Amino acid sequence: MIRWTLAGALAAALPAFATTLIAMDVPALTKAADVVVRGTVVRVEARWTMDRSRIVTDNEILVAQTYKGNVTAKTVVAMQPGGVVGELGQKVHGAATFALGDEVVVFLERRGDRFTVVGLAQGRLVVDRAGAEAVVRGGEEELFLVDAKTHQPVKAPIEPMRLARLEALVRESLPAVSPEPLSPKGPLSPQPVKTP
Repeated sequence: MIRWTLAGALAAALPAFATTLIAMDVPALTKAADVVVRGTVVRVEARWTMDRSRIVTDNEILVAQTYKGNVTAKTVVAMQPGGVVGELGQKVHGAATFALGDEVVVFLERRGDRFTVVGLAQGRLVVDRAGAEAVVRGGEEELFLVDAKTHQPVKAPIEPMRLARLEALVRESLPAVSPEPLSPKGPLSPQPVKTP
């Protein structure tokens, strides 16, 4: 039997387990992320942290498309808290879960050579290609979401949508790139200064 270590003594006292977070829509996730990619999960592996104080799970994603950021490697590793190593497990309610073979869109924050998922399960969307058009679905399991201003409970802001719509929302949320200022003759460039 696997022994589970619960995340936090307070959570153990609640009748239903959930993690409270500010609700994040696609623009908020995009702005908070260093990298946004679509790809396929090729490895899910739990391990101890170097100090053996926590268990984390490395989720390796084979990148098919990059929407934000600079990804030069073929894969990225999305590290999430919790997992099972041998007979010992640690669970963090609301963490994003990954399954081998799943196609996902993930909003990632850089942590060294790995990444963490922005907004826990909010930042992992699964691509469903069963219908005529690809659809993405959120994963807010075990999350209690509240509004950023009122702190009142809200439903998940990301409802199932076409993958093409998600891609458009991410692109619209990217910071605008300022063009180089133009002079009447073209781009400004340093001019030599004549000294008397």
